[in-house]
Amino acid sequence: MIKLVAIDLDGTLLNSKKEISERNKQALAKAKAAGVKIVICTGRPLAAIGIYLDALNLRDNGDYSITFNGGLVQKNDTGEIIEKASMPLENVHDLFELAAALNVPLDILSDGLVLQLPTTQNYESLYSQLNTLLTYESYELDQLTADRIYNKAVIAVEQTYLDEQIKKIPSPFYDRYEIIKTRSNLLEFMPKGITKAYGISLLARDLDINQEEIMTVGDEENDLPMIEYAGLGVAMENAVARVKDLADVITDTNDNDGVAQAVEKFVLEPLKGGI
Repeated sequence: MIKLVAIDLDGTLLNSKKEISERNKQALAKAKAAGVKIVICTGRPLAAIGIYLDALNLRDNGDYSITFNGGLVQKNDTGEIIEKASMPLENVHDLFELAAALNVPLDILSDGLVLQLPTTQNYESLYSQLNTLLTYESYELDQLTADRIYNKAVIAVEQTYLDEQIKKIPSPFYDRYEIIKTRSNLLEFMPKGITKAYGISLLARDLDINQEEIMTVGDEENDLPMIEYAGLGVAMENAVARVKDLADVITDTNDNDGVAQAVEKFVLEPLKGGI
């Protein structure tokens, strides 16, 4: 029996209009009412997903989200961090040098604040267009201190140019970081080993939920670890090929209530049957 459902947002729970369909809302509400933990699992900070938590009525005591691609596990009602894995300042310096060499903009997320660093004069970061609910401030590298929390680094720039520059990233960086393209024009860096699956495993441990009692639903490369980790990994029909290949099952698209269809079949029907 599924006791926890971890769901990605973009391309998964959200349709092409960035909305949650009524069928998705109803299916998740029924699952929550039956005692199943509904967990948003995203690369965004908690401050950027509040409208979706409200829409799904996930602000109660006992509701959780996994943010920063597994870097934080938080309580939705208070924002309290119950599990944390952040990036040390030396990683920020390391990635600053890389971004400068690649001539790309670099943004560092620090809780709900985005620190925009001067790594290029030729390209403006597109991150503020992708996440409009965050606060953006320009910083110099020497203004950053070791006691600050650094959650992840992102490069957001035009897709064709980004793809060209990705090819130039030296291989040792892949040994030190989780480097994942989460959208066509967005590349993210996390400390090695920090993935959505890592965050889910910590929450499951805290809630005494077994791996086989977890269902995950996603569509992009940053969802691969959680799709592989879960007892039931579900790929959207619109998912990238690698996610679909790895998934246990494939549901419908994000524009055709794919999340609801999976929840109805694999969570609600077994509960109704008393299995």
